Amino acid sequence: MKPTTTRMLTRIKSIYMYINENGTVTTKDLVDEFGITPRTIQRDLKVLQFNELVYSPCRGKWTTTGKKVRMTS
Repeated sequence: MKPTTTRMLTRIKSIYMYINENGTVTTKDLVDEFGITPRTIQRDLKVLQFNELVYSPCRGKWTTTGKKVRMTS
């Protein structure tokens, strides 16, 4: 796997874990926590949403779904 792909997957996993631990978070919370652009956060959330791992109950807020996830290192 390319280093950029590995970095992206690691970032997406970290975002998922942050949302899972903190409950409902805003896009701004994620931008502040991870120090990346809002557009990058939006793309990563889109990947998580496509895989039914997070959803947005209202605009700009995100929470995890009940889908079971197996974490690997």
